[in-house]
Amino acid sequence: MIDRERTPVTVLGTGSMGRALAEAFLAAGHPTTVWNRSPHRAAPLVAAGANQRLAIADAVAASPVIIACMTTFRATHDSLASVGLALSGCTLITLNSGTPSDAREFAQWAADQGTRFLGGAIKNVPSAVGKPDTLLYFGGEQAVFDEHVETLRALGGDLVHLGGEPDLAALYESAVGATLLPALLGFFEGAAILAARGLAARTMVPYSAKWLQMIESLLPVMAEEIDAGDYTHLGSSIALFHAAIGNDEQLGTESGVDMSWHAPMHHLLRRAVAEGRGEQSITALIELLANPATQR
Repeated sequence: MIDRERTPVTVLGTGSMGRALAEAFLAAGHPTTVWNRSPHRAAPLVAAGANQRLAIADAVAASPVIIACMTTFRATHDSLASVGLALSGCTLITLNSGTPSDAREFAQWAADQGTRFLGGAIKNVPSAVGKPDTLLYFGGEQAVFDEHVETLRALGGDLVHLGGEPDLAALYESAVGATLLPALLGFFEGAAILAARGLAARTMVPYSAKWLQMIESLLPVMAEEIDAGDYTHLGSSIALFHAAIGNDEQLGTESGVDMSWHAPMHHLLRRAVAEGRGEQSITALIELLANPATQR
């Protein structure tokens, strides 16, 4: 196993997350090389002790472990295309966004260059990088993960190897990340409703946090129902949510808040009731999401 205190690391991309990664590696004692398409963005890292390379080929040559933290797999590929076979023998670890098919395509390209590859994801914000409870998960060869796990531990204490398929991190990133925007929109809607009454958003934070904890406690129950295909146990039925559609619409009218983002959810509820699923658990909506060809 490579000693994390001595492993040189190159970080490609020094945006907010890339900068946090490089800072974490520096704090853990790794010789750290950085590269960015806009060189001036790496200046704070150089001041902190990082080695900057203006040419990406030189940055790749500086370390056996390359951490790419750009916006997408396409951006990473385009940046590394000129390097090509110079990547041979390196370990390339991506921590960017993208779909599973993007990850598979990139992994194949990396393999063609003779590069060992891990596709990863950070499930937190830049300020959490390096903390003991920060989660990172990875897909790719177990041996590659095992070799570099202690180096990667500089980025967070909760490291998970999902399996040998290189697209697994992108797959779980897409699946888990699907919760984010709807949850945020719900919070923003609530803040807008309170603002219409002259109340501050911060006044609902304690109650929203409790609500999210309740939802968290239900996730194992809902997952069990989904995996079993048995939608009879959870207390909240589709009919209960369907009956609340009118309340949503009335609240929008009363508060002057735009509720139009609810329309697709209402459509799903109406479809489910039309299919005779009203008395089933709300988890039965997965049957509609998984079978879009049945839409009316």
